[in-house]
Amino acid sequence: MKKIHLDPQTGVGFELLKGQRLKVIDPQGEQVADLFAFAFDNLGEWLSNGRSFDHNGTIYMRRGHVLYSNRSNPMLSVCEDTVDRHDFLFAPCSQEMFQIQYGIEDSHPNCLENLAGALRKFGVTPSMIATPFNIFMNVSIAPDGKLTIGKPRSKAGDYITLRAEMDLRVAVAACSAGICNNNLCKPIDLEIRA
Repeated sequence: MKKIHLDPQTGVGFELLKGQRLKVIDPQGEQVADLFAFAFDNLGEWLSNGRSFDHNGTIYMRRGHVLYSNRSNPMLSVCEDTVDRHDFLFAPCSQEMFQIQYGIEDSHPNCLENLAGALRKFGVTPSMIATPFNIFMNVSIAPDGKLTIGKPRSKAGDYITLRAEMDLRVAVAACSAGICNNNLCKPIDLEIRA
């Protein structure tokens, strides 16, 4: 088993081979982890929220669901899930988001740069990162379509385990947006098992 610790507002990229399991752990509670993936040998095939919604019939992915690629191929299966609430609607936080939504003009750590930076060694650029699977992020949808971000439901030690259904290149970021993490950014732990 390989263990990876992500400090607050950082990201990591790695290979996850078919059959391997990735456990994403919230060590302190109320911290979101953004996950994005590409097919190992084809950067033209990536994680797709839309295909995942279509093929699972829900926007809330949990145990028993499969995350699909933009080519409708299974990428990751949810094997274990102690939280049962994750987001697959919001784009990764970015410098532009901090400027437009919060008026922050100075450089700010963000998930888009952390995900792209972690995957740069595989030839990925920021424009190739689509909507990530936002693990532990708690989003509710009002009848009028308004989205509300609540504090994550994850407590210290909560986790989700994903099994790779194909060889993948994966990045995970400890989310840098305070609003997603109950206004305090914290670490994320990962375990990769055969």
